[in-house]
Amino acid sequence: MLTLTENARTAVVGLASQAGVGPDGGLRIAESQSVAGSLELAVVPQPQADDQVVVEDEARVFVDAATAPALDKLTLDTDPAASGTAFVLAPQP
Repeated sequence: MLTLTENARTAVVGLASQAGVGPDGGLRIAESQSVAGSLELAVVPQPQADDQVVVEDEARVFVDAATAPALDKLTLDTDPAASGTAFVLAPQP
Protein backbone atom coordinates (compact mmCIF):
# COMPACT_ATOMS: atom_id res chain seq x y z
CA MET A 1 0.00 0.00 0.00
CA LEU A 2 1.16 3.54 -0.72
CA THR A 3 2.82 5.25 2.25
CA LEU A 4 3.36 8.95 3.00
CA THR A 5 6.34 10.83 4.35
CA GLU A 6 5.86 13.42 7.07
CA ASN A 7 6.30 16.18 4.47
CA ALA A 8 3.66 14.61 2.24
CA ARG A 9 1.23 14.26 5.14
CA THR A 10 1.68 17.94 6.02
CA ALA A 11 1.20 18.98 2.38
CA VAL A 12 -1.93 16.85 1.92
CA VAL A 13 -3.52 18.22 5.11
CA GLY A 14 -2.67 21.77 4.04
CA LEU A 15 -4.08 21.34 0.54
CA ALA A 16 -7.30 19.79 1.84
CA SER A 17 -7.69 22.59 4.38
CA GLN A 18 -7.10 25.30 1.76
CA ALA A 19 -9.62 23.65 -0.57
CA GLY A 20 -12.20 23.42 2.23
CA VAL A 21 -13.12 19.83 1.41
CA GLY A 22 -14.06 18.94 4.98
CA PRO A 23 -12.97 16.11 7.26
CA ASP A 24 -13.67 13.35 4.71
CA GLY A 25 -11.70 15.06 1.95
CA GLY A 26 -8.21 14.45 0.73
CA LEU A 27 -5.88 14.05 -2.21
CA ARG A 28 -6.98 11.65 -4.97
CA ILE A 29 -4.47 9.97 -7.29
CA ALA A 30 -5.61 8.38 -10.53
CA GLU A 31 -4.19 7.52 -13.92
CA SER A 32 -4.56 10.37 -16.38
CA GLN A 33 -7.30 9.91 -18.95
CA SER A 34 -5.60 12.28 -21.39
CA VAL A 35 -1.86 11.49 -21.02
CA ALA A 36 -0.93 7.81 -21.01
CA GLY A 37 1.46 6.81 -18.24
CA SER A 38 0.78 9.96 -16.19
CA LEU A 39 -1.01 10.47 -12.91
CA GLU A 40 -3.55 13.12 -12.04
CA LEU A 41 -3.89 14.53 -8.54
CA ALA A 42 -6.96 16.34 -7.29
CA VAL A 43 -8.24 17.51 -3.93
CA VAL A 44 -11.68 15.97 -3.50
CA PRO A 45 -14.36 15.98 -0.77
CA GLN A 46 -14.49 12.18 -0.47
CA PRO A 47 -13.13 9.01 -2.06
CA GLN A 48 -14.91 7.19 -4.84
CA ALA A 49 -16.52 3.89 -3.88
CA ASP A 50 -13.67 1.68 -5.12
CA ASP A 51 -10.73 3.91 -4.12
CA GLN A 52 -8.01 2.58 -1.84
CA VAL A 53 -7.97 4.93 1.16
CA VAL A 54 -4.65 5.70 2.86
CA VAL A 55 -4.97 7.55 6.16
CA GLU A 56 -1.84 8.56 8.05
CA ASP A 57 -2.29 10.97 10.94
CA GLU A 58 -4.80 13.50 9.54
CA ALA A 59 -3.74 13.10 5.89
CA ARG A 60 -6.14 11.26 3.60
CA VAL A 61 -5.05 10.03 0.17
CA PHE A 62 -7.42 8.21 -2.16
CA VAL A 63 -5.90 5.98 -4.83
CA ASP A 64 -8.01 4.93 -7.80
CA ALA A 65 -8.53 1.15 -7.77
CA ALA A 66 -6.92 0.75 -11.20
CA THR A 67 -3.91 2.81 -10.11
CA ALA A 68 -3.39 1.23 -6.68
CA PRO A 69 -1.33 -1.80 -7.84
CA ALA A 70 1.22 0.48 -9.53
CA LEU A 71 1.66 2.53 -6.32
CA ASP A 72 1.59 -0.43 -3.95
CA LYS A 73 5.26 -0.33 -2.90
CA LEU A 74 5.86 3.40 -3.29
CA THR A 75 6.08 6.35 -0.90
CA LEU A 76 4.54 9.74 -1.62
CA ASP A 77 6.85 12.62 -0.73
CA THR A 78 7.11 16.32 -1.55
CA ASP A 79 9.65 17.79 -3.95
CA PRO A 80 11.76 20.30 -1.99
CA ALA A 81 13.10 21.84 -5.22
CA ALA A 82 9.63 22.80 -6.48
CA SER A 83 8.44 26.39 -6.14
CA GLY A 84 4.99 25.26 -4.99
CA THR A 85 3.52 22.06 -3.64
CA ALA A 86 4.75 19.19 -5.78
CA PHE A 87 4.77 15.48 -5.06
CA VAL A 88 7.17 12.70 -6.02
CA LEU A 89 6.96 8.94 -5.72
CA ALA A 90 9.88 6.83 -4.51
CA PRO A 91 10.34 3.14 -3.66
CA GLN A 92 9.54 2.26 -0.06
CA PRO A 93 12.67 1.61 2.02
